[in-house]
Amino acid sequence: MEQFIEFAAENWYLFVALVFILGWLIGSEVLHKFRGITSVTPVQALQLINHEDAVVLDTRDASEYKLSHLPGARHIPANTLQNRLQELQKFKDKPIIVYGRVGTSPTSTCAQLKKQGFTAVHSLNGGLPAWHNANLPTSKK
Repeated sequence: MEQFIEFAAENWYLFVALVFILGWLIGSEVLHKFRGITSVTPVQALQLINHEDAVVLDTRDASEYKLSHLPGARHIPANTLQNRLQELQKFKDKPIIVYGRVGTSPTSTCAQLKKQGFTAVHSLNGGLPAWHNANLPTSKK
């Protein structure tokens, strides 16, 4: 135990970073739960698409969307969502799966949809890279 305390004292910046990262990870999950947003794996997303006719929403910019996206995904960039909500109104009672840019979370988009009364909003955990890693099909159309 003494060695641990000595190590921690000599490398305090590592422990500060560890606490920050753990806090961020835990806080992110708590925020998702608090907002009523669930994260789904690519396989769970595929089940929602196939069995519950889920709507897939791609919030990336146009150049990223053109490179590759989930089949049937509706393209509404995150910065235009507020102006284009009427396009999604008919899907209020269907599951919606949101994914965005690599390294960012579509939490704010999901929160906006929940605030507008969408009942089942899900975030695709890992985004498009996770979809690719699961060997699921993508589209360029």
